[in-house]
Amino acid sequence: MKKNLDLVFLWHMHQPDYRDYASGDFVLPWVYLHAIKDYTDMAYHLERHPKVRVVLNFVPILLDQLEDYTDQFATGNIRDPLLRLLVHKNSCELSQEDRQLALDACFRSSHTKMIAPYPAYKRLWDLFVLLQTDGQTALSYLSGQYIADLLVWYHLAWCGESVRRENELVARLMTKAEGFSADERRQLFDLIGELTSDIIPRYRKLAESGQIEISATPHYHPLAPLLIDFASAKEAMPDAPLPKAPHYPKGRLRVTRHIQLAKNSHKARFGSEPKGMWPAEGSISVETLEVMAEEGCGWVASGEGVLVNSLRRSQMNVPERGQYLYRPYRLEKRGDGLQCFFRDDKLSDLIGFEYSRWHGRDAATHFMDQLDTIARHAPEGETPVVSVILDGENAWEYYPYNGFYFLDELYAQLEAHPKINTSTYGDYIKLSPLRTDSARLVSLPTIAAGSWVYGNFSTWIGSEDKNRAWDLLCAAKQSYDMVMSSGRLSVAEQEAADKQLCSCESSDWFWWFGDYNPANSVASFDRLYRHNLTELYRLLKLPAPLSLSDPVSRGCLGETEVDGAMRRATE
Repeated sequence: MKKNLDLVFLWHMHQPDYRDYASGDFVLPWVYLHAIKDYTDMAYHLERHPKVRVVLNFVPILLDQLEDYTDQFATGNIRDPLLRLLVHKNSCELSQEDRQLALDACFRSSHTKMIAPYPAYKRLWDLFVLLQTDGQTALSYLSGQYIADLLVWYHLAWCGESVRRENELVARLMTKAEGFSADERRQLFDLIGELTSDIIPRYRKLAESGQIEISATPHYHPLAPLLIDFASAKEAMPDAPLPKAPHYPKGRLRVTRHIQLAKNSHKARFGSEPKGMWPAEGSISVETLEVMAEEGCGWVASGEGVLVNSLRRSQMNVPERGQYLYRPYRLEKRGDGLQCFFRDDKLSDLIGFEYSRWHGRDAATHFMDQLDTIARHAPEGETPVVSVILDGENAWEYYPYNGFYFLDELYAQLEAHPKINTSTYGDYIKLSPLRTDSARLVSLPTIAAGSWVYGNFSTWIGSEDKNRAWDLLCAAKQSYDMVMSSGRLSVAEQEAADKQLCSCESSDWFWWFGDYNPANSVASFDRLYRHNLTELYRLLKLPAPLSLSDPVSRGCLGETEVDGAMRRATE
């Protein structure tokens, strides 16, 4: 490789708000499970390779929940049902409801990578499958020890590879394989607490060292362009049907609210406001960029498809991708001071979907070869800035050993390479004016509204179920505005209602609605979305509409490529 290349990894860490604000309980366990597996492993790889620099994007609502779990472990007031089962003193005394929760939850993993590799765990699965065919009566014969062992193995399988390699307790429990005691379950519970509570301090330390830049997303992960204007979906999907509601009431103000909450969250946790943001789903529009620039955001990033659509909308030439993709962009007349970077969909999807089937070293070497090709074909006199942006959580469960060998080999090769400079967007913007070989900053007359998925908003709007979900939210927002302006709620009641509305505005609900997602996952998110809207009406002291009793979406009963939490950038 003769030419230089700037490489920015942005690992996006996000889980929607799984809390039932009325009871305080967590409805789903994904925050702490990803904490002990993916957030822990990703920090470990960076600590192991200190010369590799990356951007870590933490959505504030995820950090809120991590701190909630930290408080639970510190006080002993456990509000996650699965964790309560793990430390129940006598698993033989569990209620039928609790036993069913364990059976429903503890096989919800990648069977090929997280169950089959462990003979003891697989035996638990095989026995469950055998008895399940005879119905609930047969399952009732499963002993309390079976449930205890199942709970332990579920959490062992979710431990990160770095934890399995370096923690004596995990190694000992995996070796023992069965017959786990209440004391051993308590020790595992305590370890989960230690790992989860250490996530934010661990990444804060990496940021203070200068190795990583921590960026943010508007607080509750709203799909900002659609909150501002449903019609923005037509820019990339001119024939898409839209919700019956003409627009989301006062949507631009709500986007500003989420950005301001994120800035406050970031400053409280990391000492300063974020330099830049990954908008939820990489979704941008001209109006969204205006709001982000007004709030002092220095950079944003989006998908390759958005850039292509924007070049065409601007009546600009769309040459071979290597001639336009690896540069920063800005709007000519709006979004003052804001630079936009665009994701290399091919490289990002190789990590997200393809390399999990490769040998780790082969995959890392192939990735490096792709970078070499990009550098060789870069415009003369420019050092390309390559953006690799993807989910930092969900891909790894499809890799052997949680992606350990791939990430370790990739980071090692990057550290040793003399021509590849791993950087962060904040530092790139700061240092590029001082260089003579930086990629050219290009001005765009306009931006075509879209997201990193397909370059449009089809994942969140345009189908019958997604549009219905938006109409339910719009109706709730109209009621919210009416009640908030009436003065009938106290300050504390208004704050509770605002927090509940923020959760309802998350893009995640609309992501899951659709017949291409697994039915069991769709059902979980469907129930939680309708529950959150019902709770909002309760906080507003209004009766919830009967329509919230009916499911919004049912999902797919057949096979899907992944569990629904990930999606390719192109169809």
